[in-house]
Amino acid sequence: MKPFLDENFLLQNETAEKLYHDFAKSLPIIDYHNHLIPEQIANDKQFENITQVWLAGDHYKWRAMRANGVDEKYITGDASDFEKFEKWAETVPYTLRNPLYHWTHLELQRYFGITDILSGKTARKIYDECSAKLQTPEYSVRGLLAKMNVEAVCTTDDPLDSLNFHQQLAAEGVALKMLPAFRPDKAMNSDDVAGLNEYIDKLEGVVNTTITNFQDYINALKSRHDYFAENGCSVSDHGLEQIYAEDYTDDEISTIFDKIRSKENISYEENLKFKSAMLIYFAEWDHEKGWVQQYHLGALRNNNARMLRQLGPDTGWDSIGDFSQARMLSKFLNRLDNQDKLAKTIIYNLNPADNELIATMIGNFNDGSVAGKVQFGSAWWFLDQKDGMIKQLNALSNMGLLSRLVGMLTDSRSFLSFPRHEYFRRIVCNLFGEDVENGELPNDIEWVGKIVQDISYFNAKNYFTF
Repeated sequence: MKPFLDENFLLQNETAEKLYHDFAKSLPIIDYHNHLIPEQIANDKQFENITQVWLAGDHYKWRAMRANGVDEKYITGDASDFEKFEKWAETVPYTLRNPLYHWTHLELQRYFGITDILSGKTARKIYDECSAKLQTPEYSVRGLLAKMNVEAVCTTDDPLDSLNFHQQLAAEGVALKMLPAFRPDKAMNSDDVAGLNEYIDKLEGVVNTTITNFQDYINALKSRHDYFAENGCSVSDHGLEQIYAEDYTDDEISTIFDKIRSKENISYEENLKFKSAMLIYFAEWDHEKGWVQQYHLGALRNNNARMLRQLGPDTGWDSIGDFSQARMLSKFLNRLDNQDKLAKTIIYNLNPADNELIATMIGNFNDGSVAGKVQFGSAWWFLDQKDGMIKQLNALSNMGLLSRLVGMLTDSRSFLSFPRHEYFRRIVCNLFGEDVENGELPNDIEWVGKIVQDISYFNAKNYFTF
């Protein structure tokens, strides 16, 4: 029987062990998509206790606690920080076979050197030990990133954001790179006409220009895209149910925009056309600047209306959606490619039923200009666990080039999530190790090791050029 979470965790054979320890383990981390708060990095925030850095904003943990019968008071409510931690600790023993069990103990080990199993019985001891360390200088936000050998992080930023904290950190001249990512989802959300109008009003204030027609709107957003580029941005990101690629004319979009500004209702078809046009504009700008564009597809968000009213979005009420992806995605990518305006692109799916769909779709638009130009992004959100990762890796292996994958990202709001990169690397090493041990790949440890290193770090390094 193997011990729990030892140095060879997830590594099932000698070749896997060698690949991880000799090739993958010590490489830096490029985290090209996350939801970290730039202010906390720029100001090198010191958290007071483990609850603040570990439980705040973590809807993975919140969902588990709710499923375990924990009252909302101890999740997002007014309970004390220790009370919240204690309820999480009491929940952890019930998360067996959920990835949270692995992540929890991996994070306690890697950041705090704690090998005890978290439970209600050990809650106080672990809380006190972690919280004491978090109050020391080496456990500041940047200290936590340094412990995990993080080289670069890309935050997720709205076009209206000032990027002042990115500027602040850049001015310091520190080794850590914190770069913005352009996330214009709100700028194209014509599902909510009132909300979109409020957004346009705010944009007017940011660019100091009156927006009276669609061209004004596009010019204003383009100026923000330019501003992001001036501040080191080279990545965009979209979180969408599906790609929108309806046919439209410029006149149609101008008319739809006028309706939006007049606060008139727009039809379902008009909504789709507006979103389609906006996606094309953003993609063309990304191509002009040589950016990488990312599309996260397939989340069915805010399913629980009662809890949305109570707590707001991003609080743990989302799920996998069963949206149709292939036809519109193909049409969108083809339109851009046909005009030679397709930027480097990463596509993430949330529904595992779409694994093979995405793995084959990327092959339609890899044109030989750049290795891995169009990427099947690593397993995302509900899928970034052992089973989900293996399925994604196998689909890409079977239908594309796993060797060109740009690796893992945290997609996390927590500074304690970076062992997910280790988790991913161990799984990759084990997959290759199994194939070597089974005689399905040659025992060329140097070449296989190079491929593992590329997937873990160098592919992202070359692809993003941060």
